[in-house]
Amino acid sequence: MNRFLVTGAAAVLAMVAGQAAAMGGSAPPPAPVQVERAAPARPGHEGAAGAPTVVRRDTPATHLEYLLATEVTPEELLFRRRVVVVFADTPADPAFTAQMVALETQAGPLIDRDVVVIADSEPADASIWRQRLKPNGFSLIVIDKDGQVKQRKPSPWDVREIVRAIDKFPLRRQETGRMGVAP
Repeated sequence: MNRFLVTGAAAVLAMVAGQAAAMGGSAPPPAPVQVERAAPARPGHEGAAGAPTVVRRDTPATHLEYLLATEVTPEELLFRRRVVVVFADTPADPAFTAQMVALETQAGPLIDRDVVVIADSEPADASIWRQRLKPNGFSLIVIDKDGQVKQRKPSPWDVREIVRAIDKFPLRRQETGRMGVAP
């Protein structure tokens, strides 16, 4: 794979700062978080001060990964990652902001469960995620590694609740050896 992604607290903080400014804050909104493609990135390479970290997607998951919906297709993640898709009609949606902050501040359990977060707050882009999942306003959708939608929520969900739901998925139970099958 030759795509790059924006990850970590810097990306979420850049999104949140832009949303706060768009909601009437005094600071001008920062430029949108962009995926760097021009120069090769090294894992852990930090650009200019305050810039989001850019890493290759094929690096081991040591942090919660965030992708824009236009940068990855569901097929690319099939049987590799669980997906939490966060939809909103605008990046200034308070529910979107709250959900992204919750995901970042409690990322550890999600990392352990091979989760990648897909953010889609631009309906005009008509991403493949939006076309297939057909969200209405804010929506949180949890998809298992087999590509099946397991949860749909119309409001922000606590990471603890997301983790509990994931731990009930059959594929997750297989991974942890808790299928309840006698040897």
